[in-house]
Amino acid sequence: MGRAFEFRKGRKMKRWAAMAKTFTRIGKDIVMAVKEGGPNPDANSRLRAVMQNAKAANMPKDNVERAIKNATNKDTANYKEILFEGYAPHGIAILIETASDNNNRTVANIRSYFNKCNGTLGTQGSVEFMFDHTCNFRIPKEGLDAEELELELIDFGAEEVFEDEDGILIYAPFNSFGTIQKELESRNIEILSSGFERIPQITKQLTPAQVADVEKLIEKIEEDDDVMNVYHTMEEQEEA
Repeated sequence: MGRAFEFRKGRKMKRWAAMAKTFTRIGKDIVMAVKEGGPNPDANSRLRAVMQNAKAANMPKDNVERAIKNATNKDTANYKEILFEGYAPHGIAILIETASDNNNRTVANIRSYFNKCNGTLGTQGSVEFMFDHTCNFRIPKEGLDAEELELELIDFGAEEVFEDEDGILIYAPFNSFGTIQKELESRNIEILSSGFERIPQITKQLTPAQVADVEKLIEKIEEDDDVMNVYHTMEEQEEA
C-alpha cells in the first residue's frame, strides 16, 4: 500500500465527524460550486460532487435544495478560497484551507491562533510544497475488484485504489478529478463521495507532550468557521 492508504488509515476523521460545522462546510461548497458553474448539477460537475458528499453526510435533501436556491441569489455572500501556511511548535508544518467572505477577518484570526500557540504564520509557498495535492473518490465495493479497477483507471490518472470498511477508495493527483469523475459516471459506477486532500510527503514523530502542543493549535484553527480543512506533517498517533 502507498502513502494515500497510510494517510487515510492514520488521519483522525473523528475530529471532523464530531463537529457540527459539517453541514456549514458543505453549504459553503454548494455556494462556491453554484457561483462557479450554475445551479444545474447535470451541467456542473463540481456541484454534482458536492451533492454526493451532502448525501454521504446525511444532509437533508431540503437543506441541499435550499442552499442551491440561495446560492443563485446575487446578494448571497461569495466565498473566496484562501490557503494559509505556517509552522506549529516543534517544526510541524501546517496547511490550512479556508473559504471566507471576509479576508481581513480570516487573516487576523488565523494569525492570532499561531501567535497564541507558539506557532509561526508563514508566507505563500513556505510549506505547501511539502504536501501532495490529491483528489479522491469513494465508491461501493459490491461487484468490483479494487486491483482490477486500479489497472483500468491508471490511464485516467489513478495512483492508488484500495478497499476499506466503507467501500473502495481511489486516489489520484488533483488535476485528474474531472477525468476520473467522468469515467466513473460513464461506467454507471455510483460515487458515494469525493473530495481533495493534501498528503504530507514526510511526517515527523513527536513525544506525547509535543503532540499536545501541536493539537492545541490545530484544534483552535479547526474551530474557526472559515476553516475548511487542516493538514500537518505530524505523525498521527495510534488510537488507544
